[in-house]
Amino acid sequence: METLGPTTPSPSSKAVNFDSRSPASTPSSLAPSVSRLWRPAAIRNLRNQWSKLSSLRKEWNSFSSNGRSLATSLVNAYLSEKFMPSMELGALSDIPDIRKSASWKLFKQQELYKNKLLTSYKKLVAVVTQMSKASKSMRCYLKGTSNASLVEFSSSSEDINDSGDGGGIPVFVFRSISCFEKLSEELVQMFILELNLKRFLVVELLSLSCEASTNTMEVYLTTWLAEVNICSMRVDGIFAEIGEEMGVNNL
Repeated sequence: METLGPTTPSPSSKAVNFDSRSPASTPSSLAPSVSRLWRPAAIRNLRNQWSKLSSLRKEWNSFSSNGRSLATSLVNAYLSEKFMPSMELGALSDIPDIRKSASWKLFKQQELYKNKLLTSYKKLVAVVTQMSKASKSMRCYLKGTSNASLVEFSSSSEDINDSGDGGGIPVFVFRSISCFEKLSEELVQMFILELNLKRFLVVELLSLSCEASTNTMEVYLTTWLAEVNICSMRVDGIFAEIGEEMGVNNL
């Protein structure tokens, strides 16, 4: 099963300690004429990457909610099968092989829910992978040479002397590229840690056995719902800060 490892800073860090409004400028390797074109390109790229992060956050919420629903259905089907032998069926108990048939149906339901839960988890992996990619695509590099008749920029470097940050100048109002990167890293780190926790929960839920108590399964479901590694207030705060900096309200 896929997993993503935490990045620096350490997993216990809830916030990145830096002055996001006081970037340290460094000399740009770009010619002045190219530098003037760099800023609009950097603005477009940052808006694009943060728009992706915002959309991916919504996808995470949707897939996580669906996963929790599937996990609940799986646990309910498992418990129903587990207690079927002692369950009071009333008049239905007169139907031949009713318990056997019901147990078989519940078993098949569990197999279905397990497959769907695994699919839901894989979607979460894909979301976090795309988040990580967007977080690492904040910089804007010169494509080709500054002497070209048409100046173009990209998210990949072709010149070791091009840092992709315009020398550390503010892109919109206050923040430099590195400040946007640090905020995105803080954001993505929370989702990476939560994904790894959900991986543990999925492994446990896919291998339910008679030894698993009802209380344990309730803890699994509650843990999935709580998303203890994601501070919703901080996530909202990051997107609010970025939205204010960019002058947009829909992040």
